[in-house]
Amino acid sequence: MLKTETLELTEQWDKTFPQSDKVGHKKVTFVNRYGITLAADMYTPKNAEGRLPALAVSGPFGAVKEQCSGLYAQTMAERGYLTIAFDPSYTGESGGAPRYMASPDINTEDFMAAIDFLSAQDNVDADRIGVIGICGWGGMALNAAALDTRVKATVAVTMYDMTRVTANGYFDSEDSEEARFEKKKALCALRTAEYKSGEYSRAGGCVPLPVPEDAPFFVKDYSEYYKGRAYHARSLNSNEGWASIGCMSFFNQPILKYSNEIRSAVMIVHGDKAHSFYFGKDAFEAMTSGNKFADNKQLLVIPGAVHTDLYDNLDVIPFDKIEEFFKKYMH
Repeated sequence: MLKTETLELTEQWDKTFPQSDKVGHKKVTFVNRYGITLAADMYTPKNAEGRLPALAVSGPFGAVKEQCSGLYAQTMAERGYLTIAFDPSYTGESGGAPRYMASPDINTEDFMAAIDFLSAQDNVDADRIGVIGICGWGGMALNAAALDTRVKATVAVTMYDMTRVTANGYFDSEDSEEARFEKKKALCALRTAEYKSGEYSRAGGCVPLPVPEDAPFFVKDYSEYYKGRAYHARSLNSNEGWASIGCMSFFNQPILKYSNEIRSAVMIVHGDKAHSFYFGKDAFEAMTSGNKFADNKQLLVIPGAVHTDLYDNLDVIPFDKIEEFFKKYMH
């Protein structure tokens, strides 16, 4: 058995959303196959009996479980699912050092380790486990679904393909060998300097409020969420961001390469006014192109919704549709 690291877990309610009186809540930990102990919030429907369908939830990229992944987990628990919202490796209350690193490989394993954990719970039906990934973890959820045959259904919400945006820049504006080379050259020079100094720098989180008038809308959108209504002390995006070289391995590890071999059900949910909409549309097209199991795949477009509307806007997040999807494919 993998050895569990002792983590410092906050016991008081410190979420960015109100606590529900319809579900039970407790902190849990589990270990991934890299030996990193992950921290999670478990939400269980009150008065639930028997083995329940279960969901593992994570995201957005640079957020913590006290933000919108916890909101999704708690809401789906109100609807009858045992859920966990977990902090990925190297972030939040989870273990892993050095801190604030990301990895397509390790973060996909984080989802699979969550499924390991859920499968072993006495009150979980191991044949009815799904995942919800938000923003950058929407892409990770699709990668996990392409790899883990235990996943019965996946919902990717307002998703990013982090490998694509790292390699190509926003809106593919830096999609050239020259641009990638210059970025990699700068990051490698920083690696050398930081190794010599023994100090690891941070890339910076969201822009402080108020956001400058000339900033792109999506910068304002992110900052109002992370620096404003959903600020959290452990959130990378709310504070100093990832390690400066923390996402370097994303440059040449496309996570969606075999998405068109996913046999289980997948729903991609995206707002048509989100700056990230092209990720969801393109991921859906790639996932269904040539896939013999395309009939259980769907793209749910939310008219008028921007990227962070699907983080915490309860008037916009289609929880009824998400519940309907999981009921259809997990029951």
